[in-house]
Amino acid sequence: MSIYYSKNVIGREALTYQDVLLVPQYSDIESRAEVDIGNSLDESLRLELPIIASPMDTVSESPMAAAMASSGGMAIVHRYNSIDEQCKHVESVPSEDLVGAAIGVTGDFVERAEELVKSGVSVLCLDVAHGHHSHMKNALKILRQKFPDFHLMAGNVATLEGFDALAEWGASSVRCNIGGGSICTTRVQTGHGVPGLQTIIDCARSEHAGDVKIIADGGIRNGGDIVKALAAGADFVMVGSLLSGTDQTPGKLLKTSDGNFKQYRGMASRDAQMSWRGRSGSPEGVSSMVPYKGDVSFVLAELAGSIQSGLSYTGARSINELQAKASFIRQTDAGQSESSAHILKRYR
Repeated sequence: MSIYYSKNVIGREALTYQDVLLVPQYSDIESRAEVDIGNSLDESLRLELPIIASPMDTVSESPMAAAMASSGGMAIVHRYNSIDEQCKHVESVPSEDLVGAAIGVTGDFVERAEELVKSGVSVLCLDVAHGHHSHMKNALKILRQKFPDFHLMAGNVATLEGFDALAEWGASSVRCNIGGGSICTTRVQTGHGVPGLQTIIDCARSEHAGDVKIIADGGIRNGGDIVKALAAGADFVMVGSLLSGTDQTPGKLLKTSDGNFKQYRGMASRDAQMSWRGRSGSPEGVSSMVPYKGDVSFVLAELAGSIQSGLSYTGARSINELQAKASFIRQTDAGQSESSAHILKRYR
């Protein structure tokens, strides 16, 4: 992979998904069926679709977990409920399917982890906003001693230093990105964060990359962004908004004269905080209504097709081959406009 990179730590440029394009290359791929977009979380856990549903209370409960597994991906069941409720969501997914579940890093996280493992969960996800933290270090140490061979997903981090720390503390995979999600306001509220693509570029430089999987989490708006994340070094992507508004997301369908909608909210939004803990601290997210999209399987099939097409434009038959061959270029603001379906803007 070749990409512009400044070695200056202070004042260096940081790239978003919108800043770059992948350069088309010679391909002898005759059909998308030749392109394998599967990847392995570890030696025993393989996904045929490199997409993981985010642990949000308006995205991932048992219906989403079952649907993601059926499409070759995986969901992380959210933790904003009782231990018993979360375990029931896990247990309702067929035993042979892969399903993850989120836990915290303080409070009941050990008990929750123990019960989820008994319930048959495949992955434990240590789910906090700022993962490069002493609480994460302590939790990973405890859980790695208790479950020495279990897949522990951890995050979120935004830097190479954060990725390396979590890898050394015992994480099997790391969620990489802080801020930048469609309903996340962390960067606005705190002034902290790193553009999503730059986070992946930086974390992919780690000596732990490959052994510890990189999960691009946040800021991904479409299939093209998924391809860019994978090309930059991510092993998987985690998404919320792309799956929101589907039949499998929690919540009732709101029917209006303008169409049908479902709720989608950030877990640090004031609305979500009031719902799961009865009080609101500093909000770092928003709540919104999104258009109804129908069955999530159709969304996932379209994304899978986009990823396969994306790999074929680089002449790659696998994610590893994509990462070896990929070449990025910067695009100007005018280039970004040209890259979109600009006829839609012309007639508005």
